[in-house]
Amino acid sequence: METLLDTSKAVPVSGNVLVDKKKIMELVDQLRLAIPQEVKSAAEVLSQKDHIINQANLDARRTKAQAEDDYRERLDQNEITEIAQKRATETLSEAEERANRIIKQTENDAKSRLVDADAYALHSLRALERQLNNITESVRKGIDMLAEETVVGANGYHTAG
Repeated sequence: METLLDTSKAVPVSGNVLVDKKKIMELVDQLRLAIPQEVKSAAEVLSQKDHIINQANLDARRTKAQAEDDYRERLDQNEITEIAQKRATETLSEAEERANRIIKQTENDAKSRLVDADAYALHSLRALERQLNNITESVRKGIDMLAEETVVGANGYHTAG
């Protein structure tokens, strides 16, 4: 947009420029395409979160199943049984803690990406709004100048307005 503004024709005395409508619309279309990409990136992070959660749950189930198998094999040996139970509980607890940490980290990453995408979209839309306001002001001044010239030409003299 800056390049478009820099290369556009200046309106004398006003400090405004005339902008090619087709070019500005192309830039608006590019912005529309860029914003959904940020949202798509955030959605990918969310889908990765589900995969990580599922993997962590699967790991926890495997660990628990292994611990239960160990427990059954050593059931006759009281001391070994107690150790196996304790280890199974610790392993399961560690797996659950790991899964919870992964879930929290993934959720935080997803929230961060969504916030970044929203901030990017807001920034882009505000920049577009400023440029559109500048264009609108340039058009308004051009209309006023032409209207004044038209009155002068029609009356054959200049009227103070």
